Amino acid sequence: MARIPGSAAALLSRASSALPVVLIRPEVLRRRAQAVVAAFPGEVLYAVKCHDDERVLRALVRGGVRGFDVASIEEVRRIRRLFGPEVTVAFMHPVKPKAAIAEAYHHHGVRRFALDHPSELAKIEAATGGARDLELVVRLAVSNEGALLALSGKFGAAPAEAVDLLRQARPRARRLGLTFHVGSQCLDPGAFTRAIALAGEVARAAGGVDHLDVGGGFPASYRGDEPPFAAFVGEIRQAVAAAFGEIALACEPGRLLVAEGASILVRVEQRRGQRLYLNDGIYGSLAELRWLGPCFPLARIRDGLIEVRPEVGFDLFGPTCDSIDAMPGPHWLPADVAEGDWLEVGMAGAYTRALATRFNGLGAAEVLEVDDWPWYLRPSADAAHSAPVAA
Repeated sequence: MARIPGSAAALLSRASSALPVVLIRPEVLRRRAQAVVAAFPGEVLYAVKCHDDERVLRALVRGGVRGFDVASIEEVRRIRRLFGPEVTVAFMHPVKPKAAIAEAYHHHGVRRFALDHPSELAKIEAATGGARDLELVVRLAVSNEGALLALSGKFGAAPAEAVDLLRQARPRARRLGLTFHVGSQCLDPGAFTRAIALAGEVARAAGGVDHLDVGGGFPASYRGDEPPFAAFVGEIRQAVAAAFGEIALACEPGRLLVAEGASILVRVEQRRGQRLYLNDGIYGSLAELRWLGPCFPLARIRDGLIEVRPEVGFDLFGPTCDSIDAMPGPHWLPADVAEGDWLEVGMAGAYTRALATRFNGLGAAEVLEVDDWPWYLRPSADAAHSAPVAA
């Protein structure tokens, strides 16, 4: 990975690669991490699955992140290799292979494990040899109303089941906790109030818990009108005071921490009216342009100049032979965009490169580190929530 001074436009003016280019901005990431850690009244665990590039992880640590939410033994190994025992690693996937639990506990010092079913509790006990220094965190099913991407169908114990599971886990745990996930890109701070109130009811019925992990789901500012992180923190503080009084808190942001810290450069391979065919798509780094829809800030780069002119709405298509590889618009760009132009997709640090495949032999990308301040952000990211620049 190379580090390139200057802007994306300057980079492309002297580049000849036909591959998509991922631009990572460590200083943007560091400032965002610093702001989130300062704003949240508890532990901040970065959700590694969101973007696991080493440069991203190191920038977050420089910004003060000292905990990681991992979902696989490979992620456990990666975090321990990079940062050693000085950081917290929480194995928060509710369904884990027994061998992964054993390795995480015995070889990597992991003590915090999530679960949402009695069979997982039995598995953890067996894999750790009946250890009693565990932090067991029961995942509670909550409504995902208000989130653009619902995550409620796969994991989470119903309230009565969570009460029983907490009671079963208590004698096996040094610390007992509850967690939930309100859904990805949640636009309603009240979703946390409702989830925390339910968690409080479950905790009281089970005889209390030691800590509460409010999960992730905090939105990135793709359009600029999303609620700021401060609004979520305010709701969480009030809801926790009402439901628990005082309790140790944690959160697991992914998108919030890294979305603005990277962008992706893609080339227009063909234009057909208001349809643009690109050299990257949903099987590469642009899956979220389909999942979240046309909310990402876009610019056209031509002759070394970045142009933000949202004049015409386009539909975008990826390079594979699969017709699913489409990103319906309107994605707003200059009216005269043409074959050979490059587009910069801003706010593309979350769930982009981490999801890339090699379908059709495509999906490769060049990854560069740049030190410019991106056009899609305000001049400063000292606040815990920045936004795209006005068009």
